[in-house]
Amino acid sequence: MEQKSIVIVTNDDIPGLDIIQQQVQDDGAGAISTFSGTTRNTFQGKCVVQLEYQAYTGMAEKVLVQLIEEARQKWHIQHVAIYHRTGVVPVGQTSVVIACSSTHRADGLHATEYLIDELKARCPIWKKEVYEDGSVWKGSCC
Repeated sequence: MEQKSIVIVTNDDIPGLDIIQQQVQDDGAGAISTFSGTTRNTFQGKCVVQLEYQAYTGMAEKVLVQLIEEARQKWHIQHVAIYHRTGVVPVGQTSVVIACSSTHRADGLHATEYLIDELKARCPIWKKEVYEDGSVWKGSCC
């Protein structure tokens, strides 16, 4: 069976986790490992109102596909989905989801951790944190 790689960088809401899990489901996989990143309400003691993400979408998608290929070389994973939201993401809403199906849980868990860490380090997606007191922090990715 061919391995699926789903990579979506979008200004729209990210689908529910149940939908994304269905996209990576495989009858030969005993595990589906996921990571969901949400906007939290504080950062370094400041009250966060929202995050705003900007991306170089075409390049971000290419980097994410490359990261999936790298993960496949390290671990036995079947299907992978990575969704990243751009634009304003209010507190409590999801900005990123990664899902991996794998025969055994360890491979999926390691691959998922690798994918989020490398996404944050290498993907051209930037965030702006907007605080209640009006201050703004800009940083690279997630």
